[in-house]
Amino acid sequence: MTDHSGAGSPGMGAPPTASGDTSAFRFEGTWQEFAPIAFTNLLLTIVTLGIYRFWATTRERQYLWSRSRFVDETLEWNGTGLELFIGFLLVLVLLVAPFFLLSQLAQAMVLRGQEQLGSLITLVSFVVFFYLAGVARFRALRYRLSRTRWRGIRGGSDDRGFRFGLSYMWKTIFGYLPLGLLIPWSMTSLWNERWSKMSFGPYGFEANADPVPVFKRFLLFYLMPFVFIIAGGAMAAAFMGMGSEAFDSPELAPGFIIAIFVGILGIYLALGLIAVAFYAAFYREAVGATRWGDVQFEFNASTMDWFKLILGDVALVALTLGVGYIFLSYRHWKFFIVHMDARGEILLDELTQSQTATAGHGEGLLDAFDVGAI
Repeated sequence: MTDHSGAGSPGMGAPPTASGDTSAFRFEGTWQEFAPIAFTNLLLTIVTLGIYRFWATTRERQYLWSRSRFVDETLEWNGTGLELFIGFLLVLVLLVAPFFLLSQLAQAMVLRGQEQLGSLITLVSFVVFFYLAGVARFRALRYRLSRTRWRGIRGGSDDRGFRFGLSYMWKTIFGYLPLGLLIPWSMTSLWNERWSKMSFGPYGFEANADPVPVFKRFLLFYLMPFVFIIAGGAMAAAFMGMGSEAFDSPELAPGFIIAIFVGILGIYLALGLIAVAFYAAFYREAVGATRWGDVQFEFNASTMDWFKLILGDVALVALTLGVGYIFLSYRHWKFFIVHMDARGEILLDELTQSQTATAGHGEGLLDAFDVGAI
């Protein structure tokens, strides 16, 4: 970011990033500082049978935000555990309980011989869940922006997300209809729509992610299973051509078994790596096409950076017998901040408080779907 002062107004900026000196975003925390918070949260969550996890999430965010610096100021999290708890209770009362009752009603209809009515009730309930999943994604972002402070200002949106829920439904379905080929368009379009409804302080966000660069990586992921099928068919034909004697041979049989095992393992690893490559390309494009006023954001994590993050997560959880899970939120947030960057100009005297409405409770629906990660 560059310094700018127009009409005698003070400006604010950070040195260049790609070629040089510092990034507009910096993370100043350590896992040693985070450890007491993580272990205390774990203990209190166990003792309270999971109820404390809403306050645990708040403590984590307060620490992570306070150690994250954008240009010259750290972020601040102003949300509370009670907000998250109330949001979760609202979901239980208004969504989970009715869905459970509808599922029981559908089963009763089937047992009474009214299969069509039971199937219709089940279909309607899942369509409603599908719609609310989109609403949840929108409102969770809206809530988190409204509880994030930087230089005393906050973000948010006056849009309640109900129209985005409809967009989420039809764009997701439309993306899968032509054999899944429009998934990159669906993902980038939903990103653009959601972020373009958000603002922070006096400036709105603008997102114009292009699906074409993402589609190139997606096509690799899309075509790879067909390559594996052809290769697998060729191997099967070779084995059949060798006859059953090859499998009965004590010298050759172990080699065949090992080759099959290695081939299957290689397929899973290759698909996973290609999927990570696709998501890395999507995230770079999506973040890089997002603006806030005159500020252009960037995300410079490569496919290998994502792969190392995932392998590190798996190793941390496996080697600690699951206890390391409490550090994943720290690792993911640090990864996000470390690889974020921004370029542009901000005028200090134009930074006014957001006039958007603030939600009275947290992202309960998204949390209920278990996709409410930091």
